[in-house]
Amino acid sequence: MSKKMKVATINHYKQTNLKIQSIQKPTPASNDVLVKIMTTSINPIDTKIMAGDLKLLLNYQMPLILGNDFAGEIVAIGKNVKTYKVGDSVYGRPQKQRIGTFAEYLSVSKDDIALMPKNLNYQEAAAIPLVALTSYQALHDLIKLKPNQKVLIQAGSGGVGTIAIQIAKQLGAYVATTTSPKNFELVKSLGVDEIIDYHSQNFEDVLNDYDAVFDTIGGETLKKSFKIVKPGGQIVSVSGLPNADFATNYGLSYWKKLLLKFLTRDLTKLEKQNNIKYNFLFMKPSGSELSTITKMIENKKVRPIIDRTFEFKDINKALTYSRSGHAKGKIIISIND
Repeated sequence: MSKKMKVATINHYKQTNLKIQSIQKPTPASNDVLVKIMTTSINPIDTKIMAGDLKLLLNYQMPLILGNDFAGEIVAIGKNVKTYKVGDSVYGRPQKQRIGTFAEYLSVSKDDIALMPKNLNYQEAAAIPLVALTSYQALHDLIKLKPNQKVLIQAGSGGVGTIAIQIAKQLGAYVATTTSPKNFELVKSLGVDEIIDYHSQNFEDVLNDYDAVFDTIGGETLKKSFKIVKPGGQIVSVSGLPNADFATNYGLSYWKKLLLKFLTRDLTKLEKQNNIKYNFLFMKPSGSELSTITKMIENKKVRPIIDRTFEFKDINKALTYSRSGHAKGKIIISIND
């Protein structure tokens, strides 16, 4: 077996394309497993890291192997690993300081993975970890969505949106979403109760008295969300700016906390004016929560939505397609599959 593996890297921020090269294959530490990655997926965080947009929160050494979730087969285990064995099919999202799923192999903590759903293949499984954990943590952990509460999920046909809709319905919520007419049938099939055509309608003019908004767009769209949420409600964003509360909880330095407090002063003002809680979500890897999501998938309550699959050698074409913003669901990269 070769001791080398192919990886896709950047050497500096603002690098447009990934470079495929050969490096030494990792050896799993005592609490890690070594996974032969069959498939991975493109996520917005990949292009944000490339652009240097997350330097305030994440300090990476270069060259950097990109990639934030995967599905694959365990080929070696660390001495302390008892819950998994060689040959297990697993999927997961590694810790933010240990990313690198655009690779043929990955050493990952046993706590950040779960057994793959039995009813999914590798391509389908790779579409799940990051977006499902993001959605679950937004809707279940932060918003604590309850049956019959009303939630708006922005961009319902996207990678996060398609999964978030399904999880919100599993939590018993009334779900509205924004999308274009060509995607109406897709989001209807996922269980959406109300659809806003963002080409011809302003969601803030149509919706009102909502318990929560899950924002995946940020900017002015995020600010408009305060118009539809009732007092005491919540807005969770994965695309807005982190605020001072996040900086404190995340353990950022005092000057970064002051900077984020200044940058989010408009959001803080809207919070106070409307009595609405704003949270920025930086999803945390969790094998246990991924196991909960696995049960939803095996019970056919949640299903992956895949736009298309690219070969590893065409990963830069996949990135270009991701940047277009036109993907319905997830973009998959086949590595060893």
